[in-house]
Amino acid sequence: MPEDAIVLQSPDKTMEMRFALIHGYPYYELKCSGKYAVLPSRLGFELAEMDDLDTGFVLAGTQTDTFDETWQPVWGEESSIRNHYNELLVQLRQQPSDDQHKSAVMHIRFRLYDDGLGFRYEFPLENKLTYFKIKEELTEFAMTGDHTAWWIPGDYSTQEFNPTESHLSEIRHLSDAPRKRGGWPHQGFSPTGVQTALQMKTADGLYINIHEAAVLDYPTTNLNLNDRTFVFRTWLTPDAEGFKGRMQAPCKTPWRTVMVCKSATDVLASRLVLNLNDPCKIEDTSWIHPVKYMGVWWEMISGKSQWSYTNEYPSVQLGVTDYAHSKPHGQHGANNENVRRYIDFAAENGFDAILVEGWNEGWEDWYGKQKDFVFDFITPYPDFDLPALNKYAHEKGIRIIMHHETSSSTVNYERWMKQAYDLMNQYGYNAVKSGYVGKIIPYGEYHYSQPLINHYHYAITEAAKHRIMVNAHEAVRPTGLCRTWPNMIGNESAMGTEFRETIKPGHTTIFPFTRLQGGPMDYTPGIFEQDMSVTAPGSSGKMNHTICNQLGLYVTFYSPLQMAADLPENYARFMDAFQFIKDVAVDWEKTIYIDAEPNSHIITARKPKLSTLNKASESTGTLKDGKKGVVNNATKFVYALPDDATASDLAKATPRDVWYVGGVTGKNARNVSVKLDFLKPGIKYEATIYADAPDADYETNPQAYTITRKTVNSKSVLKLRMARAGGFAISLREIKSK
Repeated sequence: MPEDAIVLQSPDKTMEMRFALIHGYPYYELKCSGKYAVLPSRLGFELAEMDDLDTGFVLAGTQTDTFDETWQPVWGEESSIRNHYNELLVQLRQQPSDDQHKSAVMHIRFRLYDDGLGFRYEFPLENKLTYFKIKEELTEFAMTGDHTAWWIPGDYSTQEFNPTESHLSEIRHLSDAPRKRGGWPHQGFSPTGVQTALQMKTADGLYINIHEAAVLDYPTTNLNLNDRTFVFRTWLTPDAEGFKGRMQAPCKTPWRTVMVCKSATDVLASRLVLNLNDPCKIEDTSWIHPVKYMGVWWEMISGKSQWSYTNEYPSVQLGVTDYAHSKPHGQHGANNENVRRYIDFAAENGFDAILVEGWNEGWEDWYGKQKDFVFDFITPYPDFDLPALNKYAHEKGIRIIMHHETSSSTVNYERWMKQAYDLMNQYGYNAVKSGYVGKIIPYGEYHYSQPLINHYHYAITEAAKHRIMVNAHEAVRPTGLCRTWPNMIGNESAMGTEFRETIKPGHTTIFPFTRLQGGPMDYTPGIFEQDMSVTAPGSSGKMNHTICNQLGLYVTFYSPLQMAADLPENYARFMDAFQFIKDVAVDWEKTIYIDAEPNSHIITARKPKLSTLNKASESTGTLKDGKKGVVNNATKFVYALPDDATASDLAKATPRDVWYVGGVTGKNARNVSVKLDFLKPGIKYEATIYADAPDADYETNPQAYTITRKTVNSKSVLKLRMARAGGFAISLREIKSK
């Protein structure tokens, strides 16, 4: 970079970004503790039907700022997040080719944090560029060498691939393999294309993560690698006409992010992507809350039952097809009796909600047909009594989660969305799982093109008007928008549990570094029966994990929406292990990442929020025998207060200190030592430890586990073994005198 480059330092001065115009071309570079993380890299755009925004720039001005706040997420991995950065705004003007015309004006805003960089392009209204189309975004990320990377293939429509670990130079030769057992529809664009978030590690131990934040009214980007120079360039998802962005000033692009950390645990602790999003836009968030749920879902995924109602109609026309007089095939999962069975089990075990899929007409020909009018989202099958089941659930303290599978006909979903949300309001549904399986309608669009980004945002904002939480599957990967719209309580957007035996060991030790950087995932963990033929006779395949691996995921895999995904009858065989899923919280006061390495292992400790929505909390009140006391909502353990205790005494009753620790590992077994130095000094805790048995193994003995209890304190160190694709889970509760 030239000597007159503009320098921006992070608050702690560890990070340094430099910007310069070199012969009219804009460049930036990034260093961490004096070492290059990103070599000098080009910025700009290639436009359609207009002069490109790549060269001919002059510096029109600069502005600097610093910002430091602490904000409280509605839900999250901690109760407060610090947002501290130094900012540089570079104002560029492109010399017009004709003196009679306005100049093209482009601003680049850089925000530098102690753990990384965010930057975006901004186009003010006073500009030659009022309406313009993007042909290519030219943003580069020049790497310093052939880094180790954890990646999935670049794609316009799916993220449902197993992650691959390799050097950058090997991506070209390995990119086809994940597609053979990945999601559908897939649309690659280059043998060296990869998706964000991309996690890398340099030879000298620096962790670099490239992603994006606040993707709104703009297509999702992939990264295309020049594997000779190790330079990545953004590769936007085109729309049906091939354009990669339709812009109207004033406007801005999403943030491009480069996280740079010196340890793997620092990567997991970074809130860079969240911080680059706007604050919450929902004034009253009291209706938004974490959810632990079960559902009529896994039995369809496994083949035990079906979403459809009858075999009589290979072609369905909604409003014409007569379901009332059709012959049921007898395998419909969303029937009244079966749904009541799930409601009963969920209520008996302290869950918040159940999901019911296949409740509505149209499932006989929904898949792969590219039907426009595929569902109406309001008409139930004859054997699903919506008002009666909803009443039954509410009487048991259970909410039913609505299911809206769109079959990727987004035009149809928007046509019915208000009626569908109104129906949910009518019956007290406060959460919906939406799905986008298949090729997109409007025809020719991709899942991650600009029109689809706008659709997903529309669904979230309309849901907020109806006080509805949204869990979108097969939609775009999250980019931190859950800060702005916290009713966006979950997403899938990756290869989740539904892929069963396709999921490789180590899969879930990579996702927290990649997919989860933008927001939580509805991974649907908790599968205790790995053999599909046991769950659904006639099915085949065995999943690659132990029971304790599944328990560990409830701590290592953050989501405010956590499912116990297996069948009630499978849990009934392992109720002692199921106790951890019943106990574990879904909203957190504090998180500590104890140890981690991508594709190897993750060990995480979390302290739950004490709230009425948290099953690990404790409450004060009157006990069953009429005495006053404190009740632990998870263990039902009670300790009494004196009979003459006053309301003030009850209010002052101190709840127990509660922590959960989880560990998961990849394809190799691992012995670990877990220090409990995060506990309160001088206090004793009861530790309940769920661990892989000595002979546990995901292939030969996946259901072998041990449960032990011991008294520990802040000086204790627990020595544990994680089997291949195994794990552990620990509940820690302060011991108080009764």
